[in-house]
Amino acid sequence: MTDVRATLTPPFAEFLPAWVAEQRWYPGKGRRPALRRVGGLRLQDPDGEVGIEVHLVAEDTTAGTSIYQLPFTYRAQPLPGGEHALVARTRHSLLGDRWVYDGPHDPAYTQALLRLVLEEGTVDSDWGAEGGTATGHRQPGTTVGRMAASRVLRGEQSNTSIVFDMVDEHGEPATPLICKVFRALQDGENPDVVVQSALASAGSDLVPQPVGHLSGEWPDTRTTTGMAHGHLAFAQEFLPGVEDAWRVALEAVAAGEDFSERARTLGAATAQVHATLARALPTRAAGAGDIAEVVAGMRARLVAATNEAPAIAAFDKDIARLFTAAAEAPWPVLQRIHGDYHLGQVLDVPGRGWVLLDFEGEPLRPLAERTRPDLALRDVAGMLRSFDYVAGSWEQAHPGRSAAPWAAAAREAFLDGYAQASGRDPRADAALLAALEVDKALYEVVYEARNRPTWLTIPTTAIARLVNRHKE
Repeated sequence: MTDVRATLTPPFAEFLPAWVAEQRWYPGKGRRPALRRVGGLRLQDPDGEVGIEVHLVAEDTTAGTSIYQLPFTYRAQPLPGGEHALVARTRHSLLGDRWVYDGPHDPAYTQALLRLVLEEGTVDSDWGAEGGTATGHRQPGTTVGRMAASRVLRGEQSNTSIVFDMVDEHGEPATPLICKVFRALQDGENPDVVVQSALASAGSDLVPQPVGHLSGEWPDTRTTTGMAHGHLAFAQEFLPGVEDAWRVALEAVAAGEDFSERARTLGAATAQVHATLARALPTRAAGAGDIAEVVAGMRARLVAATNEAPAIAAFDKDIARLFTAAAEAPWPVLQRIHGDYHLGQVLDVPGRGWVLLDFEGEPLRPLAERTRPDLALRDVAGMLRSFDYVAGSWEQAHPGRSAAPWAAAAREAFLDGYAQASGRDPRADAALLAALEVDKALYEVVYEARNRPTWLTIPTTAIARLVNRHKE
């Protein structure tokens, strides 16, 4: 029998690279990607009218190979109100004209995705298992209603989050959900799923309650078996109408309000999350190899920052002494942490208090690094830098005025709250904490030099302050 294969005109290879290049989650800004399809998944439209397919594509660059998850829907008629999500209009050789949409913006895909997670279903591709598979996993004990509507959360950089408006069996509003679709896929378990699920299972209410996730397998020649395993999506409780701690803190600075009590309770919440993680997930003592690897990373960031901002060279010797002191200091046990902790990763929820989000770590770091046990002090240092950034951003808008006293009071209050809740004051590990703060500031120097040169004084001022405070 003749194998008749359906074709699209124009084909994906013609229109997909330009579309991917324009997406916020695509890291290769200014580059038109050369994509090759390595696999895919086929979902079922609950109404049986819309084609739903997830393309798994690879891009090879000098930095290595990246694999992206691209959900698409195919419609015989335009999606009402979907103009912003249209990827292409094309012609199917058997079915005729088709409008291709970015799946997260299409209720056919979002309904199928949520159903797959909640009903713990399994899907594969037309290529068979070797083209990819996905399985839904529902968090035990969760009770949710049905989807009434969905929308994409704006502003994300590395993933795509879908908000689901839910109703119960009587059609009354139920707790909304949010599902994060991971765009860049890596072999291994995503820490956002693992860490947050572990916290919730241990009874913590300091994180949104997980609802379920989608795990999968997909082709990846970099693995020993030729197949990668990991997470594709993560659904959890959505907390609407709340502000993140960054906005709350920035409003306090603008109003001239002391933030010390809020910072103290945030420090206590952070310590509680660290304590729960230390109980729920494995910990280990820091060995010589761990210390050498962490300090080597710090020194590499010093070189990178100096290349971007040569003025940093004036602090080279002092920073090197800080790093040496950190290497020689006693190290606490290593454990799972947040990994990218700042005020934008915390919500201020009325009647509940602080709620921590996004345990994925720094998205551009390799997954293997983001899943290793690390120093809880790294999260502490990240939040201390965030208070400085609130003050610095306000100062950018108010030249000649200083919010440094506000930041200093917030930093000390945060440390007080952490110390009280944890039983150990982070300031007792002064050499290590200072090195981690400087390390974070060096990362900021590179970012600001490349993206916001006028903000470069925020991290450079912090570096000068830290090295002067810890000079011999």
